[in-house]
Amino acid sequence: MVEDILAQKPEEELWRDYKKTKNPDIREFLIKQYAPLVKYVAGKVAVGLPSSVEFDDLIGFGTFGLLDAIEKFDPDKHVKFKTYAVTRIRGAIYDELRALDWVPRSVRQKSREVEDALHKLEASLGRAATDEELAKELKVSSKELQKTLQRISSTSILSLQELWYTGDDSDKVSIVDMLEAPSAYDPEAVVEKTEIKRVVAEAIKELPDKEKKVLVLYYYEDLTLKEIGAILNVTESRVSQLHTKAITRLRVKLRNIKKGIF
Repeated sequence: MVEDILAQKPEEELWRDYKKTKNPDIREFLIKQYAPLVKYVAGKVAVGLPSSVEFDDLIGFGTFGLLDAIEKFDPDKHVKFKTYAVTRIRGAIYDELRALDWVPRSVRQKSREVEDALHKLEASLGRAATDEELAKELKVSSKELQKTLQRISSTSILSLQELWYTGDDSDKVSIVDMLEAPSAYDPEAVVEKTEIKRVVAEAIKELPDKEKKVLVLYYYEDLTLKEIGAILNVTESRVSQLHTKAITRLRVKLRNIKKGIF
């Protein structure tokens, strides 16, 4: 069988052959081989989403991301396909969820209020604001702040993928863009993306220790929120809150990029 023959070939050779020939048999083989990635990513995204969002729908959205990754992957970039594909799959799922626009307006408003408060506080303090300072700025109790963060984290799509949306749909920069060559060389675009990448890297370094650990363990070590909670000795809901705060802080930094504030 063709599939058995392809299975015996080194993966690097398969990618080179597909890039040159676009052989449909190789494409089908790659789809089957990496299909489990879609289920894996969908499972991670599904955590915290309301029951109205069907898991099978997430699988469908993610499959489009896998197909896109297979078509656009460049083996000469020396990036592992799994790493590249996970980003594409997650991005495709988030794009579709955003298009569904299922997040309640009240939650969007709360998310914006928290982001604005962090922006104001950290601009004046010159450092990461504490929970107590954020609660005071929002004129709520610490307990109410934690409830707000939990509500935002359980219903909003807050991720590193979304971080890179720095303007409207015609003006966005994603992590994926960093992994593939532009279709045409644009010096200004290259400079902007390099600056965004630098600012985000610096912003991550400036995060409070636990928030930084959550990002590293979730996005780079690929652990679940429950596994991270066990490592940090906190509840899964607390990890979710820490993730939300970390992402909100980074989004504030990217707002500053648009305003030219560094």
